Amino acid sequence: MEQQHSRKQFLRNMIVGATSLPLILQACSKESLTEDAAVAGDGGIGNSNAAAAPTVCRVTPPEMDGPFPLYNSRGSALVRTNINDGKTGVPLNIDFTVANVNTGCTPIPNARVDIWQCDKDGYYSGYINDGYLGRQNNIGRVFGRGIQYANSAGLVHFESIYPGWYPGRIAHIHVQIFINNALRLTTQIAFPDQINYAVYRTPLYAAHGQNSTVYNNQADALFADSIAFQLGTVVSNPQTGGYTLSHTIKISA
Repeated sequence: MEQQHSRKQFLRNMIVGATSLPLILQACSKESLTEDAAVAGDGGIGNSNAAAAPTVCRVTPPEMDGPFPLYNSRGSALVRTNINDGKTGVPLNIDFTVANVNTGCTPIPNARVDIWQCDKDGYYSGYINDGYLGRQNNIGRVFGRGIQYANSAGLVHFESIYPGWYPGRIAHIHVQIFINNALRLTTQIAFPDQINYAVYRTPLYAAHGQNSTVYNNQADALFADSIAFQLGTVVSNPQTGGYTLSHTIKISA
């Protein structure tokens, strides 16, 4: 465990130390199998991360919360399903299940799940961001942020848009799990490479284009050593014309 922690710290230091990009590179970030199941369908795109790893009842690897967690604005207004706040992008339904490794990975009802992500252009709410569209002041805004409490099956559901990218990071969603108001896990969930490529070719994302700094999940310094446990299952959603991301997040509760 100590060796794994040291490796992750080394990878994080490499991201920050090997580049002159701003603090945004410290954001968040583990490679090419999925713990749950191979992508069941991807609209004919194909999925380079499609091989499935054996299901293992172990805690989802923790990750840094990044520079954009916005802890002071997580009031009742963020307890919501739709987190778009008018932002456009490819529709993305998000279904996370919270499970307890101490009880054989049975679901945890009423777990609090906080998520946050960037918009299609790589900008976060709540902060002043520098990006390919220039500097944006998003202080006071909460797009891409939401809180839900798990149902009896341990499931939470959000309606969002597919996240874009920013220098130094592959597409991802930040997640924190609370039990009785106590933080139990901070982690991040990744998307299959081929679906990233396909989405970034669509009209709404084409202006920014493909990720020119991190080409795939294996190249992302924080996902590279544990993507097998953080890669979401993504399938086409014919009802929305977008996708559904699902993943089981495992904690010790």
